[in-house]
Amino acid sequence: MAINKIGVLGAGTMGAGIAQVCVEAGYTVVLVDIEQSMVDQGLKGIFKNWDKAVSKGKKTEEDVGKFKGLLTSATDNSNFKDCDIVIEAIIENIDIKKKVMKGLDELCKADTILATNTSALSITEIAASTNRPDKVVGMHFFNPVTAMKLVEVIPGAETSEAVVNTVVELSNNIRKEPVPVQESPGFIVNRVLIPYINEAAILYQEGAASAEEIDKAMKLGANMPMGPLALADLIGIDVCLMIMNYFWNEFGDSKYRPALSLKQKERAGHLGRKTGKGFFDYN
Repeated sequence: MAINKIGVLGAGTMGAGIAQVCVEAGYTVVLVDIEQSMVDQGLKGIFKNWDKAVSKGKKTEEDVGKFKGLLTSATDNSNFKDCDIVIEAIIENIDIKKKVMKGLDELCKADTILATNTSALSITEIAASTNRPDKVVGMHFFNPVTAMKLVEVIPGAETSEAVVNTVVELSNNIRKEPVPVQESPGFIVNRVLIPYINEAAILYQEGAASAEEIDKAMKLGANMPMGPLALADLIGIDVCLMIMNYFWNEFGDSKYRPALSLKQKERAGHLGRKTGKGFFDYN
């Protein structure tokens, strides 16, 4: 399956990053979101990254001109009609993803691959909302997309081997390291990472140590580049909680019970860096 034009749905942090790395690899990309302000914000971040790369001598003005010529944007999904693959990077809500995938299935050409950037949800369930479950696949990027090398490639129950191979090849072409993963809640990274963050949040709620002390201990004692609670703030406490709730519902195992402190932070609107406050204060 040849990939020439890529659609990216969602111009937030993840979608904009995916669009940027695809353009830099020479692909024609259309970036779409529901509001022009969201599209503009995504493009602003991409252009800022390119300006910074030019100022540091990592890219030339000619490079940036070429990139901009490959990148278009819109607020209408009809712009995906001629794409060879559409990668959705929208809110981590399975009902919304299923609705969006159903719409893309009806809109896109018959051989278009539909990829989801879900960080934990069932590819099989998302694919079942379409009439092309053999062409639906998980393509899980990591934040920040421009720096993080990993892409987890996850087939659903009916995803064809050809689609998986095409997405692995695409991942290599955009200078990422694809790791194929059989479908399981959270895949590899979040299956290990989010319960680790949750356990740190339980220590915090028990008063075993402050957020600063917990993170310091893990950085110095386990050589982690970032502490678990600062990482929760970076990911988004709401996202961490959503994934733990998903694990809890899928497995029914008490080891996946979400920390009360995560629930309290979400109820207070303290979601981490994106709101200015989480386990740490960024204001």
